[in-house]
Amino acid sequence: MMLTMTATSASRVDLGVAARLFHGLSDPTRLAILLALLEGERRVTDLVAAVGSSQPNVSNHLACLRECGLVVDRPAERRQVFYSIARPELFDVLVASERLLAQAGHEVRLCTNPLMDSGCGQGCHE
Repeated sequence: MMLTMTATSASRVDLGVAARLFHGLSDPTRLAILLALLEGERRVTDLVAAVGSSQPNVSNHLACLRECGLVVDRPAERRQVFYSIARPELFDVLVASERLLAQAGHEVRLCTNPLMDSGCGQGCHE
């Protein structure tokens, strides 16, 4: 999905839905879960260790990611469930974001615009 700010792309992409996607990716726990899943499928206990959060918190975030169609689960033996990234495009987005942060992360870190921390509304970067 290409998000260029033109009249043509605005008609192809529902910007509200795109914003919800990026808002979902903006949560540090959900992002950490997705980055851990880049390495392959994981159980909740594996993700708890990787993310450094509680099991209920990780489970709640996984439920959100699953409901939004970003991760899938696969039941296994002994009530275990394995999670993985649902769509290869998400893998591409996460890898591209790592490349982008390698190049622009310093500027992003230094950004003092308060709208960046409070959830940009309209006109964030005007």
